[in-house]
Amino acid sequence: MNQKTFVNTFRDVQQKMYFLSKRLLTSHEEAADAVQEVMVRLWEKRFKLEEVKNKEAYAMQMVKNYSLDRLKSKQASHLKIVHTNYDNEERNVEEELERIGKVKLVQKVINELPEQYKMIIQLRDIQRYDFEAIEKIMDMKATAVRVGLSRARKMLKERIEEQYKTEIA
Repeated sequence: MNQKTFVNTFRDVQQKMYFLSKRLLTSHEEAADAVQEVMVRLWEKRFKLEEVKNKEAYAMQMVKNYSLDRLKSKQASHLKIVHTNYDNEERNVEEELERIGKVKLVQKVINELPEQYKMIIQLRDIQRYDFEAIEKIMDMKATAVRVGLSRARKMLKERIEEQYKTEIA
């Protein structure tokens, strides 16, 4: 694979890699470093990439694994969960505060899910990956991905309902 083919293949994937890594590492700098490191590794493997059928899923799996390794390392022990919300000027202040509260609640509950469920929700519902890509990224069978997604959504729904019940009481 030459440089032009490599760039064309992975140009659009980089942003998806970044969002996945940022979801795991929660730090802009750490996520950007992870994507850069994975891109270097992909470049080093460029001649072997001809054999890879779904290069996007392969790259996403690499960045997922790299990010998880970073989380486990001692260097990443200082990472803290931080999320940003996007502003929309068309909403009034009250609606915006309510929306921010809901977004924070959902983010909090997603972060409390088991790691595998959190990843499946991220890939399917947030980044809109199809099941085949998720299977490759997560190294799981199709039925396991579907069951995991179903369980994750159910757990997410139950925990959000619990939160609302405790807030009302």
